[in-house]
Amino acid sequence: MGKLADKTMVIGLGSPIMCDDAVGLKVSEAIEAMNLPDVDTLQEAIGGLDIIPMISGYRFAIIVDAIQTREYEPGTVLIFDPESFDCTIADVPAHDVNLATAIKIGRQMDNSVMPEVIKFIAIEVEDLQTMSEEMTPKVAASVEPAKNAVLHLLSELRGRSRSC
Repeated sequence: MGKLADKTMVIGLGSPIMCDDAVGLKVSEAIEAMNLPDVDTLQEAIGGLDIIPMISGYRFAIIVDAIQTREYEPGTVLIFDPESFDCTIADVPAHDVNLATAIKIGRQMDNSVMPEVIKFIAIEVEDLQTMSEEMTPKVAASVEPAKNAVLHLLSELRGRSRSC
């Protein structure tokens, strides 16, 4: 088995110019500003298979992104495991691969470099269509609670790290 760095990668996904889609980026930036010694951060406008090299080699990964289900109030912070998305895994062209499928492919390619634990923090958003560098008020207000959700997961993962 490959040696994983005893660190966590926090990746914020989204677009800084598509209104609420920037929320994952803002949460990752907030974590980055804390300068946590065992945490690396990225802000990326990627998806699909591009996520694999960014989380490879880390013991843990937390992916923060916007989600629009219309089942929750905008600004609601949700935490998922990759298994929550198993029903979305599909055989599709490489450019259409969603994150759940990409993680499955990464584990099949070389599970020894994939994180032991991957968590998703999703923030229910209101507007993914408007070109704007400003988020809607409810989603902008969710950055702090989403940052706290990341910190909670980091605490759990650190506890797991010490107990192994």
